[in-house]
Amino acid sequence: MTGSIHAPFLNEGALWKIIDKEKAPDRARLNDILEKAREGRGLDLPEVAALLAPMPEDSQEALFAAALELKERVYGKRMVLFAPLYISNLCANNCAYCAFRTANTDLARKSLTQEEIIEEVRRIENMGHKRVLAVYGEHPVWNAESIARSIATIYSVKSPPSGEIRRVNINCAPLDSEGFRTLKQAGIGTYQCFQESYHQETYARVHLGGKKKDYAWRLFAMHRAQEAGVDDVGLGVLFGLFDHRFELLALMAHARVLEQEYGAGPHTISFPRIEPAQNSDLSRNPPNCISDAVFKRIIAVMRLALPYTGMIISTREKPELKRELLRLGISQLSAASRTSPGGYASAAANKPEAQQFWVGDERELPEIIRALQMDGYLPSFCTSCYRKGRTGEHFMGFARNAFIHNFCQPNALLTYYEYLLDYADAEALNKGRNCIMQAAQALPAGREALLDSLQRIEDGERDICV
Repeated sequence: MTGSIHAPFLNEGALWKIIDKEKAPDRARLNDILEKAREGRGLDLPEVAALLAPMPEDSQEALFAAALELKERVYGKRMVLFAPLYISNLCANNCAYCAFRTANTDLARKSLTQEEIIEEVRRIENMGHKRVLAVYGEHPVWNAESIARSIATIYSVKSPPSGEIRRVNINCAPLDSEGFRTLKQAGIGTYQCFQESYHQETYARVHLGGKKKDYAWRLFAMHRAQEAGVDDVGLGVLFGLFDHRFELLALMAHARVLEQEYGAGPHTISFPRIEPAQNSDLSRNPPNCISDAVFKRIIAVMRLALPYTGMIISTREKPELKRELLRLGISQLSAASRTSPGGYASAAANKPEAQQFWVGDERELPEIIRALQMDGYLPSFCTSCYRKGRTGEHFMGFARNAFIHNFCQPNALLTYYEYLLDYADAEALNKGRNCIMQAAQALPAGREALLDSLQRIEDGERDICV
């Protein structure tokens, strides 16, 4: 299939022409692209295609170095942590790669009651998390109103000593504009929805039933969300369904049209790869398997292409690879995740056959934090941007002007200190306190105010942010 019936901004034939034209860039062109990227100016579609083409080893090393340099200049060493909260695995779709698809009759179906949501949230809060991504299967039971009720329940839960969810991000089926307005009024953070594949023929082949078969309805979900006032949105594709070069260029085109029409592109981009799922042959034999080497190139290129966008990696990936990806552009990661409804409260509910996909990282939160700290990262539980109104176009304006140094770094230090005081053991507290004080002393501005806020937290105050 060539061209796009539904989206003038997404012309398949034009994307393939770009890929073909940039299939063998010379060293001079690669150097020019990397020089531009280091300046934080982003990349256009031909430049992205050129960096995805085969290149000499030293050019790839330069690419990875540029991604690390830019990521640390924009985001510093802070790493945002969150937990997914699966509300339901009821689904009316039949997606060939997913355990939740309606054709999988072996899966035990479950939607959490309000009481069960409360128990899951308590478990998450008792880990120390402050941010969740609520995940809903696409099913008539979960319309905008029922999702909004579950959001209110999540926000209502408070667990001593300082447990509370300060921001609920959402991954749910595309809604109409009125539905998105309902979610906005409920106080959601980022609305996340993945196109899975931008290639229409592939999309049709793997989405075999349900509303999700409607390619255009899903593609324009972010337009409807923006028009309804949800100005923080998260994009992504499921790597392994189709040629990664095409998917990345299409993802870039999607991000650019949102920026042009609404003043801000995606707040986040996620990078899930197909993982085995119950009764899914396709998930065990992806049609376009993405190797670790290719995956690392994808992450690095997208960091350079969209320098101010948050980039998320999930517990699909193993700890060893995640460690490498953090150096190539990732700025957020799910931690101690469960991918089934009730998975935090019940070990039985978290068995592989109950999960949406098999997780590659089964570490608990303290172990993840220790590993991050050993590698020089600053764990962050910050949610202040959403709550201070720094979203959408407003956020991007700050981000392009050293946002990290003015807000993200101090807020990371404050929320990490909260976590250490309330949830960490004595050894982790001592090591973490030393790291926090070193980072505070290194701040170029606002050091005294930050030290005062850290003291207030030590004295018992909570939820201080700038």
